[in-house]
Amino acid sequence: MAAVLLYAPIGISLAACVTDVKERRIPNVLTFGATIAALVFHLIYEGQAGLMIGLGGWFIGLLLFFPFFALGGMGAGDVKLLAALGAWVGPREAFWLAIYTSLAGGVIGVAVALARGYLLTALRNVWTLLVSWFLTGPRPMPSMTLADSKAPRLAYAIPMFVGTMVLIWLRR
Repeated sequence: MAAVLLYAPIGISLAACVTDVKERRIPNVLTFGATIAALVFHLIYEGQAGLMIGLGGWFIGLLLFFPFFALGGMGAGDVKLLAALGAWVGPREAFWLAIYTSLAGGVIGVAVALARGYLLTALRNVWTLLVSWFLTGPRPMPSMTLADSKAPRLAYAIPMFVGTMVLIWLRR
């Protein structure tokens, strides 16, 4: 049982990396399939309490990354992937997974922006967003959403994989 809880999130996040890099999307069959598998696994091996842990992890994962999707800065597949991984690891670890993933995403994002000569523009955009949100409240800015931006794209499944590996490494 412990091996499944260890290797399932690694396999899921690695599969998401492959599809996100190749196709620029994370398929629903992967995220929903991983969620259902996690909930069934928890129910079979831990009963109703395990099912509640899986649902709690799924909810926390969804809750933590949904605002970024709603503001246009993250794809829905990324949100569903964190929720699916949260279903495997539970609510407390889903919180830490989001933290580790965000830190990895920040480091990788800065490296990509620096490599593509976009870092100063990215910093100006962050400042513009923060000032706008302070004055008018958080809302998508059309020129800075995933749909409209000309910024370099980051396959966010990669930081999610890094976050998963850090979480598992720290859990052992």
